[in-house]
Amino acid sequence: MGVVGFTHIGICVADPERSRRFYQDVLGFEPVSELEIDGYPTSKLMELDEVELRCLFLERDGVRIELMHQHVPGVLGSAEATPMNQRGFTHFALRIDDFERTLKAIIEAGGQLIEATRIVEPGFRSKVICALDPDGVRIELVAGDGDPFAPIGRPLSPAATKSSGGE
Repeated sequence: MGVVGFTHIGICVADPERSRRFYQDVLGFEPVSELEIDGYPTSKLMELDEVELRCLFLERDGVRIELMHQHVPGVLGSAEATPMNQRGFTHFALRIDDFERTLKAIIEAGGQLIEATRIVEPGFRSKVICALDPDGVRIELVAGDGDPFAPIGRPLSPAATKSSGGE
């Protein structure tokens, strides 16, 4: 049968309430459901000896995220930005309508701006900056004219996007 659909993106968070406020109040995600899990078989799936976690699912524009707070074994790592050329997940992007107001709200909610990424130049049709959520997840923020859901870049023909194995 193969893949039937996209379900969610998981984000490990240190403070679930702070992250909920950030994603809900600042970025406009809506709560969908929550789940508390402990022990097996989730510990096997997560490759951890012990697991006690709370998951909060939020959704925006058909994209669902899972904010996972691990009571046990706890949260590892820093909230620093990872390099954009590091393998794996690098960022997600959002279209915004009020550039400065959104940036202010991100800072007030515990996020950070990566000022070195700010692009606000005459001739460039959009304002762009990367920010970090309170746990260091990189978010590209774009303010500009036009359809916010239009494809980015050069359109591909439908034939170019189908798998080479046929249908």
